[in-house]
Amino acid sequence: MLKADYVHYPLNFKRPSGTSRGVLTEKDSWFIRLWDDKQPEIIGIGECSIIKGLSPDDKEGYEEKLQELCDQIGDYWYYLEGGLREWPSIYFGLETAFLDFKAKGSKILFPSDFSSGTAKIPINGLIWMGDPVFMKEQIEQKLETGFDCIKMKIGAIDFKEELRLLESIRKDFDKDKIELRVDANGAFSPDSALEKLKALAQFDLHSIEQPIKQGQVKEMAELCTNTPLPIALDEELIGVYDVPAKAELLDKIAPQYIILKPSLVGGIKGSQEWIGLANDRKIPWWITSALESNIGLNAIAQWTYTLNNSMPQGLGTGQLYTNNIASPLIIDNGFLKYDTNLGWDKI
Repeated sequence: MLKADYVHYPLNFKRPSGTSRGVLTEKDSWFIRLWDDKQPEIIGIGECSIIKGLSPDDKEGYEEKLQELCDQIGDYWYYLEGGLREWPSIYFGLETAFLDFKAKGSKILFPSDFSSGTAKIPINGLIWMGDPVFMKEQIEQKLETGFDCIKMKIGAIDFKEELRLLESIRKDFDKDKIELRVDANGAFSPDSALEKLKALAQFDLHSIEQPIKQGQVKEMAELCTNTPLPIALDEELIGVYDVPAKAELLDKIAPQYIILKPSLVGGIKGSQEWIGLANDRKIPWWITSALESNIGLNAIAQWTYTLNNSMPQGLGTGQLYTNNIASPLIIDNGFLKYDTNLGWDKI
């Protein structure tokens, strides 16, 4: 008989991490654990992880929904087929816990050259917001450790200072040496966004994520039509659950890229729906973790490798926390690697 429980596991940042929505010092995560009465030693684990103020299921009743799921785990098909529709992070946790359970708790959810340690995934180096000195230190550290794709969060400090930082990078590294992505997290107003995009475009940026807040479909569509800089939708995809609604959104906005965070868009299943629609419309995409611990990151990374997307992915969050789960995941010269010589901590 299938059993389940969950464990709350708050993740503590090594250093407060700034975004345009505020500074993060802690992040809530829960681990769902599945096992069978007959073999209680085989436990499948999945992570349910939310970002305050961003995750659509950051709302009252979260732990009650987790408890309900564990109490009624015998009806798991109901939850996998729609019962967690408005709880995407819990869906992702259940979905990946089942994959791990089927893999006998090995954490090898998608066997591949990546999970065997013989292949790596290119990733971007993430630069957090902060004062200019701190941001420049991060940039230098990423370059020194072999990253050739850097993603910089913008929108929280003075815009002219952010432009100066980008200019300083480009003085030493042109677009053929360093790919630069920026993420505004919706920080720009619709009235000023186009002018800011023009100012940013002079630095040969790969793309900008979510320049204005989600939900302004008409304004975003106009930006995507007139932008001098490719726009990637991120938060815009959150809370859109039906396939027809997803298709309508892509058709109305016609973005240059979309970015998929499984914990925010309905797990692997929801992400696959977006990928199918994007491919039909010839919209490129990439995958990003949502600051999960190594449990969630492992599931996302192994799945991502199977998609054969050669673009740098946003999967390098494992080093942010003081209390992350020790794992075989390591960052190696701008790549994410599964080091089979390393093991997993127990949960």
